[in-house]
Amino acid sequence: MLYPQPLSNVLIVDDEPDVRRELAELVRRGGHAVREASGLRDALSCLRTARYDVVLTDAILANASSQLELLSRVKSDWPETRVILFTDHGTVDDAVLAMKGGAHDYVEMPIDPQRLARMIKSPTAGAGATSGSMSSCAPGGLPADEFIAVDPKTCTLLAKIDQIADLDRTVLITGESGTGKEQVATRIFARGTRRRARFVPVNCGAVPETLIESEFFGHRRGAFTGAIADRKGLIEEADGGVLFLDEIGEMPAHLQVRLLRFLDNGEVRRVGDSTARRADVRVVAATNRPLEQDAHMGRFRLDLFYRLSVIWLHVPPLRERRKDIPALAQHYVRRGATRLGRTVQGFTPDAMALLENYRWPGNVRELQNVIEGAVILATGDCITIHDLPPAVTSGESPCYSPSEGPGEEELRQLVVALQRSGGNQTYAAAALGISRTTLWRRLRRLGVTA
Repeated sequence: MLYPQPLSNVLIVDDEPDVRRELAELVRRGGHAVREASGLRDALSCLRTARYDVVLTDAILANASSQLELLSRVKSDWPETRVILFTDHGTVDDAVLAMKGGAHDYVEMPIDPQRLARMIKSPTAGAGATSGSMSSCAPGGLPADEFIAVDPKTCTLLAKIDQIADLDRTVLITGESGTGKEQVATRIFARGTRRRARFVPVNCGAVPETLIESEFFGHRRGAFTGAIADRKGLIEEADGGVLFLDEIGEMPAHLQVRLLRFLDNGEVRRVGDSTARRADVRVVAATNRPLEQDAHMGRFRLDLFYRLSVIWLHVPPLRERRKDIPALAQHYVRRGATRLGRTVQGFTPDAMALLENYRWPGNVRELQNVIEGAVILATGDCITIHDLPPAVTSGESPCYSPSEGPGEEELRQLVVALQRSGGNQTYAAAALGISRTTLWRRLRRLGVTA
């Protein structure tokens, strides 16, 4: 039977090739992807280059240093991965001992296929599993209710999101472009009390300034040329749900005043209307700008900043949560291979090493684009260094100094993006994950000419 996407990714570790082949065939019948490793060194190499849901290994080595090291390394470096031991009756005690060292379960030989299938499909237990697996709720391009978190920094962020999801207060999400701020917002929505209502995302930098007030607050018929009918604004559309304001730092000053008034009294007045309407909306805002500095320097309303940042979440850049890189990369390989009909399953060790050592100035969004291109170029089952773009293989990426001024990092990002795109602002904006209008506004504000 052919499966469009593997149910789980399983690594089988045993020094007997015949045993590995027999187990691999048994696991594949359940619709899972399988890779084989002949020992500790081979297993660790596989774990470093792809994400595995389950490691299935022989328990006869339970007291051996190699098996203990395997259990220890999986528990510390890949907490989202479950270890299942297979054993005969004579080594059950060894299996139990190994479970104390970090294994999750064991199955006796000869293996019952149905029992093994249930064990492979069962969810991972423990805190590491919750944060390390694909949970039911989103960095760059993941489904709205899905979030990959393996690195301790991301796991901490995930815990905070779940802690505040039910608190009906405004949230400010900060972080560089491409880090997954919208996925944080969608998880807040999916885990909160408003999840049965609407999630309305809007990019504040992409709406033309001449229409932005009407877009947010709506208008009455005849309020201006072209207003041929009454129209709800985005705030009213989100009534009962969540309004996600991306790139809030790009919102014009006059609209900031109206948004602050709405946050204070919950009333919406359409353009050209004398009657106010009430709207029950939770506002979640996001920005990649140093909004607090902008507020103190007069570029953003300080009172609105305080009103938005009742709850403040910061999404760290990918270079500061490198343990997420293998899991994210493997996720994008699976998704790209499924969508493109390719057989690519993972990475060679040197290719994964390059991905882990690259600084990722475009963060998760850049990683997603790099992996998608590599899946297209790959000629085998694994992505090699030859499938990766020159920026990754050469290690070239802008390096930022903490001593730089508040606008210098942003300026360097824009300039590098323009250089890489040959001056094409549309391509540069796409690489940065912002609209062309936002790019133009930032270049104008920073005094950069095209």
